[in-house]
Amino acid sequence: MNWGEEAQARLSRIAACSTTAEGVSRLPFSGEHAAALDHIRGWMVRAGLTPEMTASGTLVGRSAKGEGPTLILGSHQDSVPHGGRYDGIMGVLLPCLALEKMQLDGRQPAVPVEVVAFADEEGVRFPTALIGARALAGTLDPAALDLTDADGISIAEAMAGFGGSPDQLSTLQRRPEDVLGFVEVHIEQGPVLETEGLALGTVTGICGIERNAIVFTGETGHAGTMPMAGRKDALVAAADFISGINRLAKEQGEVRATVGTLSLAPGAVNAIPKRVELVLELRAVDDAQRLSMHDAARALAGQSSAAMGCGLSFERTYSQTAVLCDPRLQARVANAVSATQGGTGFDLPSGATHDASAMSDLCPVAMMFVRCRGGVSHRPDEFVTDADMALAVDALDHLLAGF
Repeated sequence: MNWGEEAQARLSRIAACSTTAEGVSRLPFSGEHAAALDHIRGWMVRAGLTPEMTASGTLVGRSAKGEGPTLILGSHQDSVPHGGRYDGIMGVLLPCLALEKMQLDGRQPAVPVEVVAFADEEGVRFPTALIGARALAGTLDPAALDLTDADGISIAEAMAGFGGSPDQLSTLQRRPEDVLGFVEVHIEQGPVLETEGLALGTVTGICGIERNAIVFTGETGHAGTMPMAGRKDALVAAADFISGINRLAKEQGEVRATVGTLSLAPGAVNAIPKRVELVLELRAVDDAQRLSMHDAARALAGQSSAAMGCGLSFERTYSQTAVLCDPRLQARVANAVSATQGGTGFDLPSGATHDASAMSDLCPVAMMFVRCRGGVSHRPDEFVTDADMALAVDALDHLLAGF
């Protein structure tokens, strides 16, 4: 069987479990989620796994092999609106195909295996994410169950309506001694592997993230009568800061700095902006580098505001520490990648968050990236070739056979 072609065909079929015809729009605890689970159950059964939905809405496929700690593989089923057909769901399918391939060859994994399809990772429907992974790790805040979606439906209500049991989530927590590790296969969502001419890569770690709410406060006035000299233009101060932080991040090289939201008041074409609000997001796989950039950004904001005679508010509103992949599990993945890629391996960090980041609170984690065309993700034109997915299946076969 051509496992790459089979992967493409199955991903095409499950992509129809979407509220939109363009791209994939699939929210957790929805009708589309239920339809997707019907596909995934079939994948698991063909792989020799016994599927069961847990209290959190996570679908778990368990192997019948032996005693001892379990290796967990998988990813998430949900998507962003008008997203691609590979992000998340490919990481559920490819382990199933690797197990199916081994079964057809008359072979078994060296250790007990589970494949998981987490209900929610993207955090699109509710203002939180990683619900299933956090439930397994025992780090899910019970208060999060009261968070609601745009229709006022709480996570607890949606989960219960889907057949889950929000009052039983505490029973899902695994014991660290029962889990060998968690391996997640995911599209890279960036252009590095394509630039290197490689199909697969081994992830070194998942970036830490912080978000900072910054407000520059100046004075408004008539755009035609107020001389340029002496203006306290909050937008000029903000622009100077944004340009400067972009320059600093480029010079540093290992930190991603982004200003993705900007609002100004009074917002009239003939009025000098008196207030600008923005959010600066910083990402780095090295927390020390991220924190150093935070300090540099705070100092730069102070300089930009002072130069225009503006006031400044700078508040960190969110922080998530970086997660380094477990050296031994990462080495196993790297060996599998190299063995199936003509002896060539490649290590790279992840600039995006994944289920593995939450699972790291429970057990060792590792990730394998698969090349995506143009580095495109979270868009309908997200694409992974048959050949690259076939290589990933072979790499997972190598990993499971030699564990």
